[in-house]
Amino acid sequence: MKAEMTNVGFEDLTSADAVENVLNQKSGTVLVFVNSVCGCAAGAARPGVIQSINNEKKPSKLVTVFAGFDNEAVAAARNYMLPYPPSSPSIALFKDGKLVHFVERHHIEGKGPQAIADGLKLAYDHFC
Repeated sequence: MKAEMTNVGFEDLTSADAVENVLNQKSGTVLVFVNSVCGCAAGAARPGVIQSINNEKKPSKLVTVFAGFDNEAVAAARNYMLPYPPSSPSIALFKDGKLVHFVERHHIEGKGPQAIADGLKLAYDHFC
């Protein structure tokens, strides 16, 4: 499940320091995918996120943290995603160090990969 993301160019962040090094940067765009073992991650979120990066505009940095495994990294990432409550899977887009777009689990459940990809592409077109 981790390899599915790293094989397409996502950096796997496994510590709080790694997350902070990426998200403390004040320029550029970063997509953070909070991966998980649930069915909606496998059936919709991971495929949708992967499809979304096939777009003319896309984030300059792609990273992932894995809920339930890399707890320190996930907790650090979620601090940057406030005021949104913890959600796995979830997808966050940061621009110049600020959260500009967030997709919570309840926006993923019941949707197909294409719908998720299309929504992310709209965000990329606007913010990237």
